[in-house]
Amino acid sequence: MSESFPYKRVLVTGGAGFLGRFVVDRLHENTNLEVFVPRSADYNLIKAEAVSRLYAETRPDLVIHLAAVIGGIGANQKTPGKFFYENLMMGVQLIEQARLHDVKKFVALGTVCGYPKFAPTPFREEDLWNGYPEETNAPYGLAKKMMLVQAQSYRQQYGFNTIFLLPANLYGPGDNFDPESSHVVPALIRKCIEAREQGAQFVEAWGTGRASREFLYVSDCAEGVLRAAATYDEGEPVNLGTANEITISELLKLIARLTKFDGEIRWQSDKPDGQPRRRLDVSRAWEKFGFRAQVPLEEGLRRTVEWYEGTRGVSDTGKEAGRSNKQELLESLPS
Repeated sequence: MSESFPYKRVLVTGGAGFLGRFVVDRLHENTNLEVFVPRSADYNLIKAEAVSRLYAETRPDLVIHLAAVIGGIGANQKTPGKFFYENLMMGVQLIEQARLHDVKKFVALGTVCGYPKFAPTPFREEDLWNGYPEETNAPYGLAKKMMLVQAQSYRQQYGFNTIFLLPANLYGPGDNFDPESSHVVPALIRKCIEAREQGAQFVEAWGTGRASREFLYVSDCAEGVLRAAATYDEGEPVNLGTANEITISELLKLIARLTKFDGEIRWQSDKPDGQPRRRLDVSRAWEKFGFRAQVPLEEGLRRTVEWYEGTRGVSDTGKEAGRSNKQELLESLPS
């Protein structure tokens, strides 16, 4: 973090979560900054009075909103109402109260899930409204996308400086490995490691394997968020990604090799693939604030596998690591 970072008091919602820990660590590199991380036990971010109290007590000039109720396809299908309501209300209350408390800038993190199901690839920010999101995670994607509507309307009416970022699928050390709520990368890493340890002859994976995804290493995303926070002050949304996609089938082969699982892969074709393809146009992030991802996918996956194996113990089945990650995630979310 440069000593010339233009803000002095920074509030990071979700600062105890996966991406948040990387953002907060980077902010702490600047000794001139005061950084605040609200905990769910103290502030329920879906309630206006709690958010107002949070701002009054911390007096931030910059808010970076990373907290979210998240999960993979299964979690999205199981609790779509919760995902919609709590993500929507957090965004609405945090932005409105930030305006009322004279916050200088608000950084809102959206999701690639907000793009239309059949958006042309690479996904360009201009295509964000040209269709309905993929059905399995549409409630979550639309709830997050409402922050863009709020940001642009508040900029127009009040001159309130809110920016909106759209990261690709994140992964990396510290991710959530709980099988009930994890995303694809940690879920597949855990499956392969446990199958290897148990001597299983195969692993099962959701879908057909033909869908593609773009993955952004978590520290790269943190860098993009902070570059935008420091210098980007425009109303148009900005993608954060690598501009590279990989099919889930090829991803699982790569993870199997890195985890030393040499068994069979069986696809559960009766389970949904989700969005058919995801690949972002990342030219705007480079043009507007000089962001370009640095960590190649295989290197990032290797670091993630090494972290997971190193934190769970040789004989551990992974349950404790998964439970720990889930608790850290929940602590960044409203109760």
